[in-house]
Amino acid sequence: MKNSTTCPLDSADDSLFAGDAIPAYRASLAADRGPRSADVGARSAVGVDETPVADPPADLTYSSYLALDEVLTTQRPLSGAHDEMMFIVIHQVHELWFKLLLHEFADLQRRLSTGDTAGALHSLRRSLAVLKVVISQIDVMETLTPAQFAAFRGRLGTASGFQSAQFREVETVLGRRDLAVLDSYREGGAERGRIEAAMNRPSLFDSFLQYLAFQGYPVPVAVLYRDVSLPLEPSAEVQDALLEVHLEDGVAAQVCEGLIDLDQRLQEWRYRHGKMVERIIGHKTGTGGSSGASYLFRTLATPMFPDLWAVRSRS
Repeated sequence: MKNSTTCPLDSADDSLFAGDAIPAYRASLAADRGPRSADVGARSAVGVDETPVADPPADLTYSSYLALDEVLTTQRPLSGAHDEMMFIVIHQVHELWFKLLLHEFADLQRRLSTGDTAGALHSLRRSLAVLKVVISQIDVMETLTPAQFAAFRGRLGTASGFQSAQFREVETVLGRRDLAVLDSYREGGAERGRIEAAMNRPSLFDSFLQYLAFQGYPVPVAVLYRDVSLPLEPSAEVQDALLEVHLEDGVAAQVCEGLIDLDQRLQEWRYRHGKMVERIIGHKTGTGGSSGASYLFRTLATPMFPDLWAVRSRS
């Protein structure tokens, strides 16, 4: 482990995820207190909610706890086509998994920001398991034939999976910075607001670089102090630090491998999603005017963590 003149956040302060994220992030780095032991007491408190828990209602049941009366009445087909129910359920389930991914990524960033290696690896394993399930659900969608989809496609109007605000937020949390995606959402609306907020706070890769600085690796100060609202460009200096991580092959290298797995699994989802769309509508324009399968295949050439891939040619 190398000495470092950089410092990550000293606690799991939720200001990292608030509107004042950038000033708080920079102020924490400016503290320059050096790397800490992984056994610091603050680490053990990461992710712990100490809010007093009220006693559950006496009449609480499985159905009421899960709000099934609400959840199971939100499937509202617009046609009489048998297959539309499956189409709705699969997309709703995807949105629930995206919600969980965002929940887990926030936890992962907090753990990385406090040097909690074990906790970060656990969060990564869960996130990877979620993505595995998301990918496998495409098997169900692929039972939809072109004729079956055509039976209700006209009732979808301008609605399109391209408009999934939660997936755009997932991409943004991982590091994508593309203002053009905001055009699909109403200015001042809640969906657009969440994506904009994610664009103005540190990405998952920013938190990972902070973790490396915490561990003592020579992460460039300019990168740690960067404007997080801009795309993080590939960096030869960052790759030099990552090369040290790989050569030492310690716990930080395990975190690197987890992030590579995450990036690869996202690319697998894009590929499977693209092939599913191609299988059902070919290369027709997607619903809502999107470019359909063509867009999904183009995204395969853009990894979320390019430095992690680039350094593998050097190690």
